[in-house]
Amino acid sequence: MNTDNLKSLLIKYDQKRNSAILAAKHKKYELYDKIPELEKIDNDISTLSIQSIKAVLTTQDDKKIIDELNKKIAEMKKRRTAILKDNGLTPKDLEPIFECKKCKDTGYVKGENGNELCSCIKQELYNLEYNNSNIYDLKNQTFKNFKLDFYSDEVNQEKYGKKISPRQNILSIRKMCDRFIENFNDPKESNLLFCGSPGLGKTFLSSCIANELILKGKTVLYQTAPVMLDSIIDYKFGKTDNNIANAINTVDLLIIDDLGTETKNLLKITELFNIINTRLLNQDNKITKTIISTNLSLQDLYDVYEERIVSRIIGNYNACYFFGDDIRMKKKIKVNV
Repeated sequence: MNTDNLKSLLIKYDQKRNSAILAAKHKKYELYDKIPELEKIDNDISTLSIQSIKAVLTTQDDKKIIDELNKKIAEMKKRRTAILKDNGLTPKDLEPIFECKKCKDTGYVKGENGNELCSCIKQELYNLEYNNSNIYDLKNQTFKNFKLDFYSDEVNQEKYGKKISPRQNILSIRKMCDRFIENFNDPKESNLLFCGSPGLGKTFLSSCIANELILKGKTVLYQTAPVMLDSIIDYKFGKTDNNIANAINTVDLLIIDDLGTETKNLLKITELFNIINTRLLNQDNKITKTIISTNLSLQDLYDVYEERIVSRIIGNYNACYFFGDDIRMKKKIKVNV
């Protein structure tokens, strides 16, 4: 993790938190102008709350005084809620609107060992340091923009080698993706292996899943196999001070794209095994899932990689086979028509 990036993000978080608080104050002051009674009630609640705290500290034996103050505060809050309701509002409408509900835009949440980085700022760090240079137009690669039109509804076993149409197949894969997202926190839910020729939507669907899980507060790291393995080896040989291995092993969802396009040597194959194996072991105490995308078939994987790698993939990943016509070519033809 780059400490300079973290410092810059924390400054950004502080600014957006303050902006949210200021916007809420402005909204409240505008309401005070329209509803003077609301301002009076808020001031009275504040005054009584201070008196209640002082009473706790100075009159500990006189519970009656404290109870009376708390009763008055409760009655005023009830009246406040009623006034807001009459104006089509709730108490929450006057609270600051933070981008992250978990950390309230502080960047930190309470963990087992004290304060720790919130998943939202971790994701921003991953985007800055790894994802932005790898993921193309991630925000627009969503299920909302998922088009079935690019998948033929023709059943042509001779052409596609399957007894169902590309559209039926992609709908089946879509259901598997939905299940993966829904059951992400279940350690029994398998990882995903996307196989198939280039241009069939493997990377797009990976990005769709990434977007859905980020919305659920999960962290996502996207790496192409060549860049990922080269980065790890460069760090181990002292060519860079960026230790990406820790992020790879601990991120909630790791997407390994273009497996099989990396140059092969024993060192890289060993690192690939360590990544796959470590993330499977993590499932005992932390839910970590992986999506692997490759142009290789299962037989190709057996031919290229060690049996121990392929056996872990086969045993712990649901294989999704993509087939059909190259979507990139269809888009190009559509544009040119």
